[in-house]
Amino acid sequence: MSIRVKEALGVHIRALDLRMQRSEILAANLANEDTPGFKARDVDFAGEMSRLNSAFSMQLMASNNAQASELKYRVPTQPSQDGNSVELSVEQAEFSRNSMDFQTSLTFLSMKVRGIKQALEGR
Repeated sequence: MSIRVKEALGVHIRALDLRMQRSEILAANLANEDTPGFKARDVDFAGEMSRLNSAFSMQLMASNNAQASELKYRVPTQPSQDGNSVELSVEQAEFSRNSMDFQTSLTFLSMKVRGIKQALEGR
């Protein structure tokens, strides 16, 4: 009996990949805090996970893995005079939340791998 690694590890691999992409986007937002006209962007995590899971369930994941996530522009609560929509506190909070969620997914993935390893060892 063979083990299908992608199925065995489940949603956590896709979540980690999307969280990594999101952290790069949020870091770019933070880096451009003082750039006039820069528009803060983000990923709709729930929507993208739903799209990725649909693609995976239809066995399209192998060919669409590199497909970029759809970026959305963040609407600022206090628009800047120079057209920059980055709000430092919002971006820092989102970056921190994304980091904690990344760590949580990594922990679940680690537990899953440990379980598979124990099953293979017969424990």
